[in-house]
Amino acid sequence: MRNFVRVLFAIVIAASFTSCSYNSIVEADENINAQWAKVENQYQRRADLVPNLVNTVKGYASHESETLEAVVAARAKATQITVAPANLTEENLQKYQEAQGELSSALGKLLAITENYPDLKANQNFLELQAQLEGTENRIATERSRYTDAVNAYNQKIRKFPALITAKLFGFDPKPQFKAEESAAQAPVVEF
Repeated sequence: MRNFVRVLFAIVIAASFTSCSYNSIVEADENINAQWAKVENQYQRRADLVPNLVNTVKGYASHESETLEAVVAARAKATQITVAPANLTEENLQKYQEAQGELSSALGKLLAITENYPDLKANQNFLELQAQLEGTENRIATERSRYTDAVNAYNQKIRKFPALITAKLFGFDPKPQFKAEESAAQAPVVEF
């Protein structure tokens, strides 16, 4: 009888730890899903600005068709790759990040060629689109940072005792983080 009471007591204690941990892990997981949706929303906002930006530039720099086509192709690729919160793996996030990086690079080239067109740089529509794009890039950085914070909190939670046991029992795996692009490790070369 005494052993039965001890076993029963151990089961009750373990169940209380598990239920408390389970709920907090689910809450952290849902927070990641919400943050991921915000990241995607900002990337979509940027993708929606691209056609207007390209059309505005096209009117002034029609012979820059190679750059314009590269932006359109990068936008198409970036909008084709989506990752549902349930499929957030290192590999899927890497593919998503690469596609978004290609669009960022193409937009950078597009904005660089506009320096050759003073009339374009003075165009009010272009200036507004450029400001919206800059604001969107800032929003993307903010939402990515918030996503990173949510993933960090979740990953810490599922690695701590007693939540570690609950996470293993119910299949809660670590979530991936955004990684810096390889080119970020190299300092830019500045020549005068």
